[in-house]
Amino acid sequence: MYFLKKTLTGISALVLSLSAIAAHASDERPNILLILADDVSPDMFSAYGHEGAANTPNIDKLAARGIQFKTTYATAKCGSSRVEIMTGRYAQTTGVYTNEIWLGNARKKVYSDNVPFSRILKDAGYATGITGKWHAGMQMPYEDVLAFDEHALWEGPNEIAKLKGSPKFTGLMEDKKTTSRYWHPGYVKNGKLLDTKPLDFSLDIEADFIMEFMEKNVKAGKPFLAYWPTVAPHGTRTGMPTNPLRGKPGLLGQGRIKKKDKIPGENQARFVSLIEYLDLKVGEVVNKIDELGIADNTVIIFLSDNGTAVTAKTRGVERGSHVVQIVAGAGIKKRGLTDELSDFSDIAPTLIDYANAWDFVPKGHTFNGKSLVPFYQGETDEHRQWIYGYAATSQLLRTKSYMLEVVNPIMSMPRGRFYYTGENRFGFGYELVDGKPEHAKARAKFDDILKNLPPLTREHDHWQTKSGKRVLKSLAKPKIIEKHLYNHQDYKRYDESYLGDKKLGG
Repeated sequence: MYFLKKTLTGISALVLSLSAIAAHASDERPNILLILADDVSPDMFSAYGHEGAANTPNIDKLAARGIQFKTTYATAKCGSSRVEIMTGRYAQTTGVYTNEIWLGNARKKVYSDNVPFSRILKDAGYATGITGKWHAGMQMPYEDVLAFDEHALWEGPNEIAKLKGSPKFTGLMEDKKTTSRYWHPGYVKNGKLLDTKPLDFSLDIEADFIMEFMEKNVKAGKPFLAYWPTVAPHGTRTGMPTNPLRGKPGLLGQGRIKKKDKIPGENQARFVSLIEYLDLKVGEVVNKIDELGIADNTVIIFLSDNGTAVTAKTRGVERGSHVVQIVAGAGIKKRGLTDELSDFSDIAPTLIDYANAWDFVPKGHTFNGKSLVPFYQGETDEHRQWIYGYAATSQLLRTKSYMLEVVNPIMSMPRGRFYYTGENRFGFGYELVDGKPEHAKARAKFDDILKNLPPLTREHDHWQTKSGKRVLKSLAKPKIIEKHLYNHQDYKRYDESYLGDKKLGG
């Protein structure tokens, strides 16, 4: 379907290599490039048309060539989103609700209990590579359970100390436990500490790894899965960093920036610039795909893991879980902006579908998500009726016309807030309809769906564990409740007055 088969007998090694680069025809299945940006909402990409967005022409070109989803849900924090994307399963199955809430033995064994897409694609004959930020459980990408053939990962001192020969990291540190994620960063490539220099920048390392990995496997005539969960544009322990588009290394390694040294608006300017540098790197990788002659047989999926820090991340409102999804490449129908809904549980079954790898999924194993391939390729114009998101102990649910957010019994919001949105998105024009008879039927459908997705309550055994007690105590703090249940002041676009059956914090 994607390649014409070729006869290899009698072809010289040189011609074989050139032919592999040109056609990559030893396998008809598509290559997959999956990019996951860190901590950034859709409205920061210029394709979405919002004021204050970064200028992202390369990512915009992908949107113009393929499909740009108005509404995709992940979770409101990185760890749980990364587990959901790897497994195609919600927290009710994996036990991973947020970075701080891993039920039972999930932190240590989540991929033993929930088969990751990388293991399935590896078993099905794909070359598998990953670069960037992992932070998705204690089981690591290079372990057999995850089965990534190659890696170039941003790692901390503890992981570096475990390497053969106990190498010493001499780069910058964000704090005592965190190597620099940007300038002079801490990266481990295929089990060896990279000797980074003061002017080395992480996104350059990651993009170079992806391009080398792709070229190697094109020459070998092998389909590849290149997973790029970027370190950017997440901030550092000292605020937003500079980048090669905006100056030399900043104050990283010199402690937190003092109030008197802060420049008004500089953090936001650096954030925007870092998104633009990520866009530049994405453009380089896409150009490499063209150069390798595999553009017609490579699927590119661009996502983000949660909403922008401060204004969205960790919040139980829609903005916290609302993320980017842009897809282009092999067989993708040119749809532009779409109202169809998707969430992160769809990604694993989508990749498995592309790899024709269903025979490698353990018998009886199920996914919460649904393959997007039929919608991507134009075989159907509909994908699914509802999507689900979560933020720690809060639940979110959406159809095309209605949205339910902050369903949170622990914060005394067992019913959440229910909105009629019609065709509106990004919080504009939402109507609070709790208790309105004309919307009761729609609300009842939401309640039926959530019966199969029970929320965490105070009665759960997890809250009796040491970590559970600590997190539950934190969730009771008024400031935490206030931030979690409401939008940031710059995004208060709809009525948030409904407090459910009890008073706030009661």
